[in-house]
Amino acid sequence: MLLNFDRLGWWKYILLTITLLTAAFLLLPIVFIAALSFGSSQWLIFPPPGWTLQWYSELFADPRWLESAWTSFKIAVIVTVLSVLLGLVTSFGLVRGSFLFRDALKALFLTPMILPVVVLAVALYAFFLRIGLGGTLIGFVISHLVLALPFSILSISSALEGFDKSIEDAAVLCGASPLEAKIRVTLPAISHGLFSAAVFSFLTSWDEVVVAIFMSSPTLQTLPVKVWATLRQDLTPVVAAASTLLILLTIILMALVAVVRKVLKQ
Repeated sequence: MLLNFDRLGWWKYILLTITLLTAAFLLLPIVFIAALSFGSSQWLIFPPPGWTLQWYSELFADPRWLESAWTSFKIAVIVTVLSVLLGLVTSFGLVRGSFLFRDALKALFLTPMILPVVVLAVALYAFFLRIGLGGTLIGFVISHLVLALPFSILSISSALEGFDKSIEDAAVLCGASPLEAKIRVTLPAISHGLFSAAVFSFLTSWDEVVVAIFMSSPTLQTLPVKVWATLRQDLTPVVAAASTLLILLTIILMALVAVVRKVLKQ
């Protein structure tokens, strides 16, 4: 008989304590930064002496913050579209294909997830500086795409591996072309993988700071870079407000992923 949680005895209280402590360790910094964004002090002081929405007003009234947010959003959307399209084509090749060194190629595509981000950032910076893409929108998109593509490949490949290809073959036998069968049968069946790929690609680009610091210029900065630069110059609570909005969007999208995946799998 398998041991379940109710049969653990006093061990279950130890596990619950460890779980709660781990959750607190992960969540308390988020709670602190959110609380600081509503604090009435002009410095990052905890606990806040009072509560105010002043820093959010200053955030939305400053065109530099809004421009950085728009730049982040624009880059993230472009990266998301390219990542899902390239990830879809690559996943079909890796899952359906049968060729030499297929596993090695798959490992190569996942390399950006393993390499230290700063190493990848330095390499991209040196290369883009030589070809004239440093500090440009195209350079931002390509560098973020390198980081986002592995997430698309993992999500879509996992969905493809769980799809019964015989259903697609049956559609072809019924008169559909191979391309039509993939569009009308396979893509709807793996839509949860496509959705996950899109969300993780967006968040990878939206939250990226290390590579973005190397790619940025005085006239082109993403929101995380703007937060970092402002934090180095001034400990204003506006930084906490911007960070809170970044965290909030991430939480909303992650919750949306969980809900949509559950709905699509029913």
